[in-house]
Amino acid sequence: MSAPTPMEGHASDSARVYQTGGDQYIEEHVHHYAPGAAPLFGRHVVPPAEPRRAAPDSVRLPLVGRAPGVLRDRTDLMERLRTVVAGPGGDIQVLHGMGGCGKTAVAHALFTEAVRDHGRVGLWVNASERVSLRAGMLAVAGDRGATGGELAAAASGRRAAADLVWHYLDHSAEPWLLVLDNADDPAVLEEGAWLRASPSGTVLVTTRHATSPLWRAPAVSSHRIGVLPLEDATQVLRDLAPEAGTPESARKVARRLGCLPLALTLAGAHLSHQLLESWTMDEYDRRLGEESTALVDRGAPATGAGQSRLVGRTWQLSLDTLAESGLPEATTLLRLLSFWAADPVPLSLLMPAARGTVAGPGHLDPPLPPDRVEPALRALLDHSLAELVETDGHRCVQAHGVLLDSVAAGVSDAQRTPLASMAVGLLRAALPPEGATSPRGRSQVRLLAPHVTGLLHRARRYGLVTAESVRTATRVARLVYEAGDWTAALSLADTAARTAAEHLGDEDPATIEARSGQGPILFRLGRYAEAADLLRPVHRDALRMLGPRDTRTLDAAYELQRVLHRLGDLDEARTLLEAVLHGRREALGDDHVATLKTRCETLELRLASDEFDHYLSTAEELVADSERHLGPEHLVTVWARDAWARGLLRAGRGAEAEDLFRRVLAGQRAGYGHDHPLVLGVLIQLSRAQYAQGKRGEAAESAHEVAEQRAAILGEDHPETVAARAWHAEVGRP
Repeated sequence: MSAPTPMEGHASDSARVYQTGGDQYIEEHVHHYAPGAAPLFGRHVVPPAEPRRAAPDSVRLPLVGRAPGVLRDRTDLMERLRTVVAGPGGDIQVLHGMGGCGKTAVAHALFTEAVRDHGRVGLWVNASERVSLRAGMLAVAGDRGATGGELAAAASGRRAAADLVWHYLDHSAEPWLLVLDNADDPAVLEEGAWLRASPSGTVLVTTRHATSPLWRAPAVSSHRIGVLPLEDATQVLRDLAPEAGTPESARKVARRLGCLPLALTLAGAHLSHQLLESWTMDEYDRRLGEESTALVDRGAPATGAGQSRLVGRTWQLSLDTLAESGLPEATTLLRLLSFWAADPVPLSLLMPAARGTVAGPGHLDPPLPPDRVEPALRALLDHSLAELVETDGHRCVQAHGVLLDSVAAGVSDAQRTPLASMAVGLLRAALPPEGATSPRGRSQVRLLAPHVTGLLHRARRYGLVTAESVRTATRVARLVYEAGDWTAALSLADTAARTAAEHLGDEDPATIEARSGQGPILFRLGRYAEAADLLRPVHRDALRMLGPRDTRTLDAAYELQRVLHRLGDLDEARTLLEAVLHGRREALGDDHVATLKTRCETLELRLASDEFDHYLSTAEELVADSERHLGPEHLVTVWARDAWARGLLRAGRGAEAEDLFRRVLAGQRAGYGHDHPLVLGVLIQLSRAQYAQGKRGEAAESAHEVAEQRAAILGEDHPETVAARAWHAEVGRP
């Protein structure tokens, strides 16, 4: 080994020389200060330079993972976009929609066609954040001819980066298509003026942000991307997992997944790549009911970029962005929506939260103060996490079912209780007052019904069932029943009763109320024996647990006697009805609506028993009492008139009966609506009154209308349809 060579060094001013020999690594940091600017005490620390994002590996290829082999639906949109790409340039096309709806898939398909079929240079940039956008756009400038010195100057801030990029795009010798993918924060494009139109090519933007002012600029066309039509969604599953089941089975899965492309893709991947199990579409559909989003996400790759394509993760990206921009309340509002159904939610349902008149928001994390409800809602709409729709004349907000499932699954145990309580309180506050029967009120109830079912589903799943939630569901079921949708009412009433029995126990008062609520619906559906079998034990339980004078016991007895009346057990029906009338008078008073309703029922039972003495005077007195206490247009007053008209018909006073039945018919149509099934009961009585006067043609016409409408609404086998057919046959007999 040779001896080290002597070294000498000289320094001037503030410079220093370090000398060493051998295999040493020398790192020197020299800092020059202006006179008087050097630190006075301690060591001066220089912060590390801001890391600079390297250029993307490619801007000529879409770096987006696996694209669908076949782009389903989107036919009209693709045709419009093809026309734009084939044109002279200068257009900006924006594809906006919720995460997972296939915006990038459309962009990928257009990119491929533009390069392959139209001779365009395809350029693809990830616009999800400032760093990736800037690096990608500078790479685009390099692709279009910018020199290394120009790019270095732009990268270091010595030259305007966006101006450089657009100079080379504007002067490109070849026409191009530039895709700015995942531009979910339009401010990233706006701050650097990165979004511009150019005569040399077309810009295509994909974004979740639906309402940015950037999309309203000249030369910008905006296109909403939604879920797929059912048949196309079914075919996506068939494309990915053709051996997993029949088209009908795939259709069921597609419908359950709400036809969301990302969910369909993950489901199809899961079914086509199973190793240890081999589920069919039917099995997958069954398991979706148990696991929902968690099952869907199993279709993503276990590692790498595929994890960013989880359905749960795709919404969270938007919520994280909103939280970072000062709107964490959007997360809480979406969690609240997840406790209802994926059906349209009337905006009026959220009004008490915005007014601060509902309990619960103080315990939420993040909080949802009243003055933040509207900004949170607007944020969800802006970021395509929900959309505004109009249903039956009501303005509503609607979120996708898979989104709601994934959000609900991510709610912490501590937050579920206050959210469920708030969801119940808002539903209860949205219900119309007792006795209100306006058409708008009925349509509001129809909109609320699926959300009550959704709430019970969440409550059962997470052990949050309360007496209040069951009572709210029971009341909504009754309102749906009163609105005439008896099949839907029975489904909700059954769900409420099963939920209450399972979580509260058979003897809880809320369970008794829920079970009792099933009875009148079965009665109207003509299932008299089932109604009796259900109501007898309910009445016994109510007597034992609540006592004979409790209004809920009296309600159960009232419904039971109506069924027994139809089954021909008039004696037991009379005994029960007398007890109900006495109990309601004692508990509620003579002028209460329930007492007057019971008196109407008593008159009907008297007619069935051929007890006609003093019937007409009693009926006329009941009409007067009802008009005085409830008003002339109240439905119970209308029922009292109906009882009086039936008495007139029985007494042979057909003309008077017809006039009164017409008044009853008008009253029921005003109270129930023209298409309510109970209106048909009055119409058939009108037919009988016409027949009694010899108006056979009018009677036959009325009878035919009743028979056809009952068959359409109730079915041919319903007892009242059978009776209407028989009466029509009798009236039409020569």
